[in-house]
Amino acid sequence: MSFVPGLELSRAFFVDCVAPLVDQLAPGLRYGAALLGEGSEVLGYDTPISTDHDWGPRVQLFVAKEDFERAAFAIVTSPGALLPSHFKGHPVGFPPSRVRPTGVDARAGAAGSPAHGIEVHDLWSWAERQLGVAIRPGVPLSAIDWLSIPEQSLLSLTAGAVFRDDRGELAKLRDRLSWFPRDVWLYKLGCQWARVSEEIAFVGRCGDVGDEIGSRIVAARLVHDAMHIALLMECRYAPYSKWRGRAFSELAAAPRLTPAIEQMFAAPDWRSRERSLSDVLLSLAQLHLERRLPGEIKPAVSPYYDRPYHVINAQAIAIAIFAAIKGPAVRELPKVGGVDQFCDNTALLAHPRQAVAAARAVLMGGGG
Repeated sequence: MSFVPGLELSRAFFVDCVAPLVDQLAPGLRYGAALLGEGSEVLGYDTPISTDHDWGPRVQLFVAKEDFERAAFAIVTSPGALLPSHFKGHPVGFPPSRVRPTGVDARAGAAGSPAHGIEVHDLWSWAERQLGVAIRPGVPLSAIDWLSIPEQSLLSLTAGAVFRDDRGELAKLRDRLSWFPRDVWLYKLGCQWARVSEEIAFVGRCGDVGDEIGSRIVAARLVHDAMHIALLMECRYAPYSKWRGRAFSELAAAPRLTPAIEQMFAAPDWRSRERSLSDVLLSLAQLHLERRLPGEIKPAVSPYYDRPYHVINAQAIAIAIFAAIKGPAVRELPKVGGVDQFCDNTALLAHPRQAVAAARAVLMGGGG
């Protein structure tokens, strides 16, 4: 059996099976249908190896709050023999998992069944569970809200595919979340350059004392930071680490930056590693100027004080970007960035409410 990407499989499952089922069980229902949220198939990155768990023909149906119970009980609990056991060679049944509802939870506005991959949700309750912050039609998110949401969560709602949108609410939600407000974007970009400034000299310092392993580790961390800068510059949310390189390779800047990155990883000693890393960061800073992004400053590589290490003026770049932030509410935040810039713990970032609590503790000094 040839591999069919998950998005394609789920679209066909909706058209061939789910839409006719909804028409039969809940005639006249106005709803949205999509594949969003968790899963490599949502990003279009799934391969045959992805099919070993939490993968298959599945669709999320989004309904108005007042329609939830009627739709959930009709569609989730009663399809039974109305669905095939397999679709395009894949089981329709879905074992329980952390991210899929089981049964009908009217209070949460979520319904699902291990018998099939159809879920029914109240859209706004689902979005709040995915993001960890309250999100309502017409109510803008605060800067703290934006910074409390891991980019991988924002990506999971704005990637994927929408198969139907009778009420237009899915399109509105995805449009609202499509990218950060200007000041939040610049704040994150400035904080990412500030991260680079904190460790840039350590590539040489570790190597200078004979710690080649340490030098390589720091250099790899800095390349990871540089890739995030490139994603931010091109207004692309960063996925979690498994797919960071894949997302980076799709950027317009990737062909320009990749050769120096590869040279850095292949470098036999810290001096050549430092030179290649400087080339990566210098190219990024020059792209910032070429694209006329806010916070222009001429990049330069120079000695680190009187030490035999060469570093880019990352802190000056960060300061210039911060100066372009217009609103005092963002400009005066501690320069640590969003939750996924000061924390890389997978268990925390994968649980939205925990991520929000951590971000607010850091950004608000323990408040809220």
